[in-house]
Amino acid sequence: MASTPTVIFGAFDRHNFGDLLIAQVVARMLPRRELLFAGLAARDAHGDGGPAAVALARIAAFAHDRCVNVIHAGGELLTCNAWEAAVMLAPPRRVPALIAAEHEWLRDGRAWAQQHVCAASLAPYVLSKSALPGVRVKHLSFNAVGGVDLDTRSAQLEADVLAALQSADAVSVRDRQTQTLLAQRGIEARLIPDPAAMTAVLFGTAIRRHAANLALRDVQQAFPHGYAAVQFSADFGDDATLDTLATQLELAAQGHGLGIVLFRAGAAPWHDDLAVYGRLAARLCAAHVRVFASLNVWDICALIAGSRIYCGSSLHGRIVAMAYALPRANISHPYHSSEGGKHEAYVQTWEAAGLAGVVNPDSLAETLANALAADCASLRETAAALARRYRTEFETMVAESRL
Repeated sequence: MASTPTVIFGAFDRHNFGDLLIAQVVARMLPRRELLFAGLAARDAHGDGGPAAVALARIAAFAHDRCVNVIHAGGELLTCNAWEAAVMLAPPRRVPALIAAEHEWLRDGRAWAQQHVCAASLAPYVLSKSALPGVRVKHLSFNAVGGVDLDTRSAQLEADVLAALQSADAVSVRDRQTQTLLAQRGIEARLIPDPAAMTAVLFGTAIRRHAANLALRDVQQAFPHGYAAVQFSADFGDDATLDTLATQLELAAQGHGLGIVLFRAGAAPWHDDLAVYGRLAARLCAAHVRVFASLNVWDICALIAGSRIYCGSSLHGRIVAMAYALPRANISHPYHSSEGGKHEAYVQTWEAAGLAGVVNPDSLAETLANALAADCASLRETAAALARRYRTEFETMVAESRL
């Protein structure tokens, strides 16, 4: 049974820190197996510490008339529609045209999806057993996936997602909100932490090696009393929000002797933008801020692991901080509600009561002060408990399905 070749499928066909990281976690949890990483597009992310992924059409050649297992690696896959996927996968020069083509996607979504992402589904990162022509799928599983706002998406997209989940042999989700939503639709899903909960356990040695890289040494030398690892997506780039962030981060820097290190948790369209970070850095005292340029997954993990606190809009930034028992807080855009989102759903599912969840920028300094005062023993207990639970649940799935 263990010799069955396995396809690890997910959104690691673009630069997103979390997706690249969880692909590596799942692969490490499946030793001594013939593996293929696949996404909607081919991408070799080795230079960024991620896997080399092939496009869906290449899975048939990998199978070569054999049965294969397909594991969805995780992430907020259930609600990513084909138009969003196409934009995030596009080279920069094509992004404006694809954004302008939203009306075409809305008119005939499945045909548009087939043309642009080669999958005739409104939710192309959600594969059913019938989604791979010419490939015999022995076991289909969804590993710690999220879909907190599936009920707000179109009925047709939800139907595609539910049909794929109903065809699966095993489904696990990473938050109670998604679990409840699916249960209301007749889908039984196990509750399991995000794969990135295993970061320190599985990759601690490699991450410590990366901490010795020049870029990390420069950060440590610039801020000998410690730093906050700070990240936010490009939609925080309006002047008013940047002014608020600068005020709050400056208060935190002065009040706690912190440096501010800005890093990107994603370079794909709609993710993080160096130019926006430059505009924020110009609003801060130059002695308090550095922009961390590396997009390597393990450099980013080392940056977070070496920090005194993580603060950002990336859920996986938070989860890596959790794995390292570090204080953490997520920020939401002031014009967006944090209630009901994937960050708050994860916090409500796995965090101890009283820890910082998701806050608006205007309360950031106070939130960071409270987070820095968190009980260290409790943070370590959470980190260990989540890693144990993920390992137990994943190994149970593998044993029950005979992957």
